[in-house]
Amino acid sequence: MNCRLGMALTATVLCLAGCTPQTTDTDAARIDAPSQYTGADIQAMIERAKEKVFPTLVYVKPIREDYSEGKKQRVVVSGSGVIISPDGYVVTNNHVAEKAVEIRCVLFDNTMLKADLIGTDKDTDLALLKLKPETPETTFPYATLADSDHVVEGRFVMALGSPWGLKRSISLGIVSSAERFLDEDSEYSLWIQSDAALNPGNSGGPLINTDGEVIGINTLGSMYGGDMGFSVPSNTVRYVIDELKAHGEVKRSWTGLRLQPLRDFDSDSFFEGERGVLVASVDPGSPAEKAGLAVGDLILSVNGDAVDGLYSENLPRIRTLLGRLPTDRSVDFAIERAGTPMTLALTASQKGLVEGEDLELKRWNMTVKSINEHADPQLYYYVKQGVYVQGVSYPGNAAMAGFSGSGEIILKVDGKEIKTLDDIRKIYDEIMADTHRKKRVGFEIMRGGMPSMLVLDYARDYDKE
Repeated sequence: MNCRLGMALTATVLCLAGCTPQTTDTDAARIDAPSQYTGADIQAMIERAKEKVFPTLVYVKPIREDYSEGKKQRVVVSGSGVIISPDGYVVTNNHVAEKAVEIRCVLFDNTMLKADLIGTDKDTDLALLKLKPETPETTFPYATLADSDHVVEGRFVMALGSPWGLKRSISLGIVSSAERFLDEDSEYSLWIQSDAALNPGNSGGPLINTDGEVIGINTLGSMYGGDMGFSVPSNTVRYVIDELKAHGEVKRSWTGLRLQPLRDFDSDSFFEGERGVLVASVDPGSPAEKAGLAVGDLILSVNGDAVDGLYSENLPRIRTLLGRLPTDRSVDFAIERAGTPMTLALTASQKGLVEGEDLELKRWNMTVKSINEHADPQLYYYVKQGVYVQGVSYPGNAAMAGFSGSGEIILKVDGKEIKTLDDIRKIYDEIMADTHRKKRVGFEIMRGGMPSMLVLDYARDYDKE
């Protein structure tokens, strides 16, 4: 079971302490891999890397707006971050900084500064902050991003963080896998897996090599199978932060293609051929469907770039290629269909929001959210444009009416069709402004694909009790 490394994650930390004798650069190169070394070598390696990166660690404490409990509330969360430039850019995780209305950061010298949220990218779980110094000429210590393509299994690494504000943490391990594919979390990037123990609140902290360079951002942890931590590779980080600086978001193209490798060990599916990737499904109304692509097609190249989808580990690279396609012109897809080669022209569209917007219906003690094809594919299967119940308060009027907050799609309210948040906001305002009507409202909903009727009685004001 993988979990985001919030304050709730408990992990065992191995702390190495003792004297730190000096070593030469030759010694450092020799001990980068755990072959032959002495305890003194390891101590010196840890101390040298720690001294380079500890001053760049940031304790990140955002205040965010949360709608999951059926009401809009401000919640204080915390995580780690690392400064990557002298002018104060900080990398952390999206799940630390998302929906933040205010962010405070504690630096290595205990200075507390506010930070601006430059942008977030849910698809890679990364976020970029910018510290707000007290004086314009302030410069910050910063860490260097390494080339993660050079990461190999068996190398020593250290996981660093600032999970409790003033207390920095460090743990030692090795790279278990340089290119780990996680089915639910590897749309655009593979992961660096290490056995360096992770502390609660390590989200957004750096994974570093023995030179004190950042090779990844710690994001996922596992409570099973010993110490397993997963980090976003630094090359993915570099691309995302460049996009966030330029646009405030990562702009990606959408084709509507779902892909399958030729050798799929998880599903025990194996297909002939040594190159290309299979089309597993095509979203209705998508650019891929309009271009004529179909389930079972073998994509051999995209815009002249050869496609290698032999294994699952190859899929993130292909999805990244598709995500960077131009949206103002068509590109050629060289495919093979039932043994016959052909070329199809596809014009990608801009990928929309990866998460719908939120709305609190305060007197009804519920929060609703717009359905998003990327974040809510199961709901989108039933309703292409609509609104669903995100959360209900307990106790509360929605809960008493039978709403569970587990994704009920709202089809109609008071007999009026609901397509957007504006639709339900308008109806809510009209109903609440009508002081003469009975304090009841009818809902037509869909739950698990089945239609249902509910009546919500809002005569009781739980917020005043």
